[in-house]
Amino acid sequence: MRLLLTSDTHVPARAKSLPDELLAGVEEADVVIHAGDWIDEATLDLLSSRSRRLIGVYGNNDGPALRRRLPEVARAELGGLRFGVVHETGPATGRERRCAERFPDLDVLVFGHSHIPWDSVAPGGLRLLNPGSPTDRRRQPFRTFMTVTVADGNLQDVTVRRLQPRS
Repeated sequence: MRLLLTSDTHVPARAKSLPDELLAGVEEADVVIHAGDWIDEATLDLLSSRSRRLIGVYGNNDGPALRRRLPEVARAELGGLRFGVVHETGPATGRERRCAERFPDLDVLVFGHSHIPWDSVAPGGLRLLNPGSPTDRRRQPFRTFMTVTVADGNLQDVTVRRLQPRS
């Protein structure tokens, strides 16, 4: 099972549209996970129409319309793993412990908010993944998203995809 993870798209505030490389990845993915801060419903509609399956949550910058359509926390079993999705997890210091305590029933937690790619394992084995942002790199060298393969109940090929600078 091929997954594409993204977050913090901030369209149209940080970009006019989603990058072509991200949209191509959406077409190839079995499941697209978006960890919040969409900003507009058009981005949700676009990803919904292009995804085989879309799992998403709202973020702190998402208004009432998106909050009506999306949960704060989403959960799904994918390829034998228990996934959760949330936008904010708090400061980096202590993140693994906090998330393991808050989500003891998950194998993988996808989160956003920081725009910083993250891949770590909490005590007890919870895998924490943040795909960064495909539109707003902030202090990072690249705009990013992630691709992941799930096979036989295991995460494989967790890859941060770096997007080329805008021309």
